[in-house]
Order: sequence, then C-alpha cells, then structure tokens
Amino acid sequence: MSRLLIDIFIMLAGSAVLLWWSRKPLSHPGSHGFYRFFAWEGILVLFVLNHEPWGTKPFSAHQTASWILMLASILLVYSGHRALRQQGTASGERQDGSLYEFEKTTALVTTGIFKYIRHPMYTSLLALTWGAYFQAPSQIGIVVAIVTSFLLLLTAKTDERECLAYFGESYAHYMQRTHRFIPHIY
Repeated sequence: MSRLLIDIFIMLAGSAVLLWWSRKPLSHPGSHGFYRFFAWEGILVLFVLNHEPWGTKPFSAHQTASWILMLASILLVYSGHRALRQQGTASGERQDGSLYEFEKTTALVTTGIFKYIRHPMYTSLLALTWGAYFQAPSQIGIVVAIVTSFLLLLTAKTDERECLAYFGESYAHYMQRTHRFIPHIY
C-alpha cells in the first residue's frame, strides 16, 4: 500500500474516532467542545503530515523543540485532568449535554496547575499542535498549526463564557488572578 493511501486511511480512521468521541459536543454548535473537535482535527492533520520524519534527526533543533513540547503536553494534560477529577466534583447535576462527564464540574478548581493557568488541557493541545508541527516544519504545516491554535483560543474563550455562566462571580475573580495559557504572560 502506498504512503498516500496509508495517510488517507489514518486520516479517515482518526476523523471517524474524533467524530464518534465528539458526537455530543458537535450536536451543540457554539459550545467549547464544538470548536475543540476542529482543533483535534488540525492536530490529526499535523500528525499525518509529519509522521514520517519522526526520530530521523532526533537532535536537530526543530525535533528537540518538538519533543520538549510534546513532553510538556503530556505533563499539562495529566496535571489538568487529575486536578479536575480530584477537586472538580463532577456531577450529573450539571445538565450540559456538550460536556464530557469529567467536565461536569460543580466545584471551581483553582489549585494545582489551575492556580497558574485557566486552561492546562488546551495549553496541552497547543503544545501538542506545535510539537507535531516542529517534527517537520513546512508551509502547509504552519498554516494548519496557526489555524489549530486559533481554534484552541476560540475553544478556551467559549469555555470561559460557559464557566462564567455556571460559576458566576467566583469564575470572574478567578479569571482576574490567572492567565489563559502561559503563567504571568497570557
């Protein structure tokens, strides 16, 4: 089977999995999960575009940056997910059909990684986006990475509106104390 056919198969299979996994958020256009689906698709495109050269020049500057970003991505998603599960008090009382069960937090999490940034999991996806891009930088890759980053920003802003609607003033105060993606910067 040719490389192109394999890439098409990976893209179609990956998109099918993402569609199934995102079926609830996709039924709620305008929700943060709706935009997140398209960001995941962008990340999938970057992985399909750049999977071949992985590890061929492991000590090159761009691949070193890639591995650092991907490691950061793993640490961020682990820290964020763990804090949400331990402190977020996920409950069925939060009747938002666009949320995954672990996202149905009824307690505002402001400790751990959330003490420094509001969106560690979206920051993780940003790091993953750019980590996949830096495996084999290209013109099409930079366009996909920029569009995906914009979609993740849109996801975060939409999530913030949803959190303000649910948590109210306490979330507004939390937003004043923390940055969106990078501590003390942005």
